[in-house]
Amino acid sequence: MTYTKAVLTVIALLLSALVMRPIAVRADTEAPALYIEPGTSPIRNLNGGIAADGKIVINVSTGDVWGFPTHSAGSPYPIDSLAVDGKITAVRPVFLGKFDFSAIRRGH
Repeated sequence: MTYTKAVLTVIALLLSALVMRPIAVRADTEAPALYIEPGTSPIRNLNGGIAADGKIVINVSTGDVWGFPTHSAGSPYPIDSLAVDGKITAVRPVFLGKFDFSAIRRGH
């Protein structure tokens, strides 16, 4: 009788661990899905002119399109952000626009 209770308890614990596993996995999917376009593209400034070349990043869950200037033609990483007064500076993104993914319909 004690053996049966112990085996059933182990089975119950293992089943509860399997049930809780998908809950723990879903917590990791909260990060935005980003698509980083290969190569570099011209990034426009707020006045409509070209500021510099840079990387284009699209948040595929919201449709937001951001540009990260690299400040050098064809450079895949920000060259001017290296060290200023001994501190690394970060490149700030430029909002470029938004894709309306909700307007896409199947079969059209």
